[in-house]
Amino acid sequence: MTRASNPSCRVLLLNERDPLHPKTGGAETHVYEIFRRLASRGYSIHHLSASFPGCRSAEDVQGIAVRRLGPLPLYYPRAIWQTARKTRAGLFDVVVECLNKVPYYSPAYSKAPVLALCHHLFGEVAFQQVPWPVAATVWTSERLIPALYRSRPVIAISESTRRDLITRGVPSENIVVSHPGIAPAAIRVDPDRVRGQGVIYVGRLEVYKKIDVMLRAMANLTDRFPETPIVIVGRGPARSSLETLAQELGLAERTRFAGFVDDAERDNLLAEARVCVCPSEKEGWGLTVMEANAVGTPVVASDADGLRDSVRHGETGYLVPEGNVEGFARRIGQLLDSDELSAKMSAASLEWANHFDWDRAADEMADAIENARSHS
Repeated sequence: MTRASNPSCRVLLLNERDPLHPKTGGAETHVYEIFRRLASRGYSIHHLSASFPGCRSAEDVQGIAVRRLGPLPLYYPRAIWQTARKTRAGLFDVVVECLNKVPYYSPAYSKAPVLALCHHLFGEVAFQQVPWPVAATVWTSERLIPALYRSRPVIAISESTRRDLITRGVPSENIVVSHPGIAPAAIRVDPDRVRGQGVIYVGRLEVYKKIDVMLRAMANLTDRFPETPIVIVGRGPARSSLETLAQELGLAERTRFAGFVDDAERDNLLAEARVCVCPSEKEGWGLTVMEANAVGTPVVASDADGLRDSVRHGETGYLVPEGNVEGFARRIGQLLDSDELSAKMSAASLEWANHFDWDRAADEMADAIENARSHS
């Protein structure tokens, strides 16, 4: 059951990307699934985001007023200035800052209460995703989080993220875990059918996602499963290197790079696969894990932050030490080799996915917003 509307609450949302940005990912999906629901309940949501080629400077996106402030070199200074100016003018009741890229440090200048929404922090992983000067900036910027956000309420999207924040010095009593939801699958799945033999990855094509581990694992399995199709869904800067690697490993003829697809096509591709592979070295939660589970597809994933919360090892899939090609090959091979094991994990995956609902996540966000306002 959803909460009553709150038309008097004006929320300023700080997140680098909106859903129309070409680099949008799971964090943006999470943010907009929640805040579009709050907007429909009467909350006034204004989002300050970065620009991208061909974008409008301002538009309504899913009931949220988006204002784009320019490319990244200009975006963060402008977002800070706009937040300080607008909260000092009393135009917003609460600021919700998304801690998933570079911190805005909004508690230092916002006159409105601040609620932090933390997907995950990068730490040293940043050095594997972006050039070292940028990574060093991200790593250094995160060092100030405990001091600036110590007295502010924080929503973490997984137990792993909560533990990370506590380890860094954020008081545990200020952190509430609210898992993301999952949209109903676009297709109905018969849990008793024998699944196909395909292997699939869904997500951004980034270096830290370690998609190369999946390809190397599949190369190790070529003698046993020489015709198993491989599908890689998503876009990102790592695509060309992955295409080259697939060629070098002799997998090119059976590897399909599907690029960006809509939700219905994603669900169809996931439902056709026997195994979804998520070799990333760090996630906030693992939204694609739940999307796979929602159509009954088990997941073989890294035993890493976020993923160890969304994958139930031995029930809805397997967790493998991060970067362990042989371990990934062994677990993928087990699922490809056994219809019985596949069916058992498929049924468990469907049951697990039923626990997660976006309306519940929106309710928990509404509660956190009201708590931040009342304790300011």
